[in-house]
This record gives sequence, C-alpha cells and structure tokens, in this order.
Amino acid sequence: MQESGERLVRVGGVVFVLGALVTIATFVPLFFHLTPLPTAAYWACMAMPLGFLLALAGLFRSARAQRRRADAAARAAEAATG
Repeated sequence: MQESGERLVRVGGVVFVLGALVTIATFVPLFFHLTPLPTAAYWACMAMPLGFLLALAGLFRSARAQRRRADAAARAAEAATG
C-alpha cells in the first residue's frame, strides 16, 4: 500500500509540472511581443511553488514515518534481547 507521504510527493510533482507549463505559457507571449495573457494566468503560475511545497511536505511525512518504524523496530529488538 502506498503511504500518504509518497502520494503527496507524486501529487506535488504533478502540480509542479503543471505550474511550470502554465509559467512557460504565460511568459511566451511576452517574449514574442504578443498580447499578454489575463491576470488569472499569472495567478495560475503559483501552482509551481505550491507543488514544490506539497512534495516537500510529502518527503517530510515519509521521513517521519520511516523514523517511527525504525524506532519501533529498535524498541522491539531491545525488548526481545533483554
């Protein structure tokens, strides 16, 4: 079963890529002297840092869960030996 931290990393990656594509699409008209996109497109560019934060939160959540599992295994080994 997939952990929620791993799921957050995947979702964050997808959101980041979508935000990057929107950012490219937003700035291309500026380079070619075309009509700029509406303000909503610039706000949609904020999906890129949002995706980064989601992925970062997923990494921290996965690391915390792994640490808890390691601590539980160490406690179980200590209880078994003495």
